[in-house]
Amino acid sequence: MSPEDVVSQDTKDLRIFFGDLRRMTSREVADGEVSLIVSSPPYFNAPFDYPDLFPSYEDYLGLIRSFASQSRRVLGRGRICAIVTDDMLVKEGGDSRGRKYPLVADTTRIFLDEGFLYRDKITWVKPAGYTRISRRSGVVLQHPYPMYFYPDNIQESILLFQNGEFDYGHLKDAPKKILESSKIDTVQLNKERWNLTVWNITNVLPMPGRVEEGIAAFPEEIPRRLIKLFTMVGETVFDPFAGSGTTLKVALELGRKGFGYEIDLELKDILREKLGEENLLIEEREGAKRLRKSLQTKIQRQRSVVR
Repeated sequence: MSPEDVVSQDTKDLRIFFGDLRRMTSREVADGEVSLIVSSPPYFNAPFDYPDLFPSYEDYLGLIRSFASQSRRVLGRGRICAIVTDDMLVKEGGDSRGRKYPLVADTTRIFLDEGFLYRDKITWVKPAGYTRISRRSGVVLQHPYPMYFYPDNIQESILLFQNGEFDYGHLKDAPKKILESSKIDTVQLNKERWNLTVWNITNVLPMPGRVEEGIAAFPEEIPRRLIKLFTMVGETVFDPFAGSGTTLKVALELGRKGFGYEIDLELKDILREKLGEENLLIEEREGAKRLRKSLQTKIQRQRSVVR
């Protein structure tokens, strides 16, 4: 890393590295530098995200293991890693019903094996008409008999893992101005039911014409709540699967710094447009690639062969 890079990083509130998370080093994100991780790993071969990205489910779990290891390294003691994920239905071969993969259970086991504490799970409930991930209930309508029931999925899990015990003396030692500006609005917390393990968030998909259109981005309300609940103003939020930059955008709006890692170079222009050039530093690392178009081309070729 050149001296110019160091100077640039000190003046930028947002930093994004394009590369393979598995190769991330402490020169990019230092040990214990991060106060909160909010991220949504790629859905395993989901048709609406990156279909056929992983050769196998075990290959996908290998990425989650690297995610857990890197998270353990960069998170401060007692701090939180929040993961938005859910079990995934993938159609394989000639099976029209598909196979359901237990991402929530496997992710939980991997993070526990890495040494994290299991803090909690929040269920994010989407509107009843949202069935992007699963449209399986029609099977029982066509065949109204036992064993034909497959429910539609309108929820995702927000898994909360903690990197050891938190020292609450850290809050007592914080400058009074920082502590007061980071105070949680308990009226809002109760009114909007943040205090429950079920969050009803309706603005699920980006509006047409938005820069994130066509990308599996979660709503800004999710990182907004998590950042307010688990960090103080001026602390650092990290998204190792930065995508279109939703977590980083909200972090900046709330007076936090943001780091991101992203493998897909095709998202660079979207990130620049969404986050702005003024506060953003982008660097490319080994392993970055153009994913989205190459996968779309692969899928089109497969479909043409089937036809």
